[in-house]
Amino acid sequence: MEICHYPVATLLPHAGRMILLDRVTGFTDTLIETEITVRPENPFFEMGVGVAAHIAIEWMAQACGAFVGLEALRRNQPVRLGFLLGTRNFKAERAWFRENECLIVRAELVFRDGEIGVFDCNLLDAGVTQAMAQLTLHQPADLAAVLARQGIDIKSLGTK
Repeated sequence: MEICHYPVATLLPHAGRMILLDRVTGFTDTLIETEITVRPENPFFEMGVGVAAHIAIEWMAQACGAFVGLEALRRNQPVRLGFLLGTRNFKAERAWFRENECLIVRAELVFRDGEIGVFDCNLLDAGVTQAMAQLTLHQPADLAAVLARQGIDIKSLGTK
């Protein structure tokens, strides 16, 4: 795997506390590996229990976003917004991820057709799978047109 020299914040269109991943630990042409430590600063953290397992879907989606963001930056293109269209076969081995746990989120590209991509994702704790899912994502070439069809003016959004 190659080393990523970009901070996660440059790979995602998210801002502030909504950047849930800490860093990219490595990547290939079809795979990205990221890391997150469960902390109270996480907007989904619940004192005394940690972060609910279903939040792993967002961690996985952000890993997929970091993958395509890294691809874009390596081609000298801007990082663009994408959408999670669906989650298949989500399974978690436990209900909560506890404070200070260091978790690895892996996303592997298994299919791409234009603006649609499918990733097999795994969340690992000490090399043991704790959650898994297959995510389908859409990254439109013309975001403004997609949003306009929904009655949303892109200028009204506070994107970075």
